[in-house]
Amino acid sequence: MHTPFATYILPSLLIILMFGLGMSLTIADFTRIIKYPKPIIIALICQMFFLPFCAFLIAILFNLKPDYAVGLMIIALAPGGSSATLLSNLFKGDVALNISLTAANSVLALFSMPLLVKFAVLYFFNNSTDIAMPLDKVAQVFTFVLAPAIAGMALKRFLPALAKKTEKPIKYGSVVIVLLLVGFITYSLAQKLPDYNDLVVVVAAALTFNIISLLCGYYLPLFFGVKHTQAISIAMEIGIHNTTLSVFIAFTAMQMPTMAILPAVYGVLMFFTTIGFGYIVSSKKA
Repeated sequence: MHTPFATYILPSLLIILMFGLGMSLTIADFTRIIKYPKPIIIALICQMFFLPFCAFLIAILFNLKPDYAVGLMIIALAPGGSSATLLSNLFKGDVALNISLTAANSVLALFSMPLLVKFAVLYFFNNSTDIAMPLDKVAQVFTFVLAPAIAGMALKRFLPALAKKTEKPIKYGSVVIVLLLVGFITYSLAQKLPDYNDLVVVVAAALTFNIISLLCGYYLPLFFGVKHTQAISIAMEIGIHNTTLSVFIAFTAMQMPTMAILPAVYGVLMFFTTIGFGYIVSSKKA
């Protein structure tokens, strides 16, 4: 689908977001994964295995149409980002853990998302072979995600004064970009929904998945003895997803705008539910 939005605007927004993410990362955020593996391993297991499984079950239980079902599977593996870090900081989570999780998730997602999308398309489109993510599009996702993040890290490393001046505007601007983006996409694509019932089902599926993500991200780590502040961070990371990346894959890589409907709806809902959930769990004693 070669439109100005899909060809120019969406990739540009994704580059800005990933550049801002890179500016928040250092090599220490990756080495921290080795030093403190327990909470990160638990979070990655939730992200890489439990969430896709839940998304798959929700898609079947809600009898989602194929494009909506694949959209839900795409959002399941999408990493967190600046928004998750900001909310973790707001609700007294372990911000350093959030940054490390985002770093690990962003790298792993580059490999796991194409595989999951392929499986979802084969299953929900009944083994159709005319819908796929071509190799050149996979490479494009790598370019728009990894290259800006590395550039952001390089700026922070070699030009720290400039990075310090621009980090906060880009970080908070990224949240505004995400809100405007998902609002625009939700409004424009909602007009294409066949009927009101489709919108109700999409909202219900997105909300159910978001609540399950938050509950899993908070209570499962606590069950395995992770600290309260770290459980909050994991919940923020797993409840908040990179909607822009999900929409980019639907629009540009898959060239199916209707696949972006559920990720866009999720992007609207996730802030309200996550803020409410964060307020409840942060009021608990550690």
